[in-house]
Amino acid sequence: MQIKSNNDMGKVFATLTIINRADQILTEAGVIPEDQIRSITLKNVLVDTGATTLCLPQDAIAKLGLKILKEVDVATAMGIGKARIFQDAKISLFGREGTFECLELPGGGDPLLGVIPLEALGLEIDLQNQMLKPLPISPTETYLTIL
Repeated sequence: MQIKSNNDMGKVFATLTIINRADQILTEAGVIPEDQIRSITLKNVLVDTGATTLCLPQDAIAKLGLKILKEVDVATAMGIGKARIFQDAKISLFGREGTFECLELPGGGDPLLGVIPLEALGLEIDLQNQMLKPLPISPTETYLTIL
């Protein structure tokens, strides 16, 4: 059990594994061996509903070897600034996987898990218990909809 400090009250943290999906594709095609797939496991990633997507510091992006997709303007606490978006970050959490773009955190900072991956993976924040929980996905009840 993880004890929360007063500064952590009302915050939710998660442990997630991130894999370079491009490396996986190269392995599936027989270009590189499986042991060359780059991945990292991050503990205490802040689940942040104020963040749009997965946000990682530059060192994590470098370890994963993610390729840059584009540079964009982003809104931060300091105002509008520039940030780079990288591609092919495959997140694994609660036995669910999805591949997402990743925003490089300007000036480093701690990783954030934003709303797009949460929704795509069917995860819900339980603030009362300070945890993430998977939404149901079964033949009788599912978070996935086509209306």
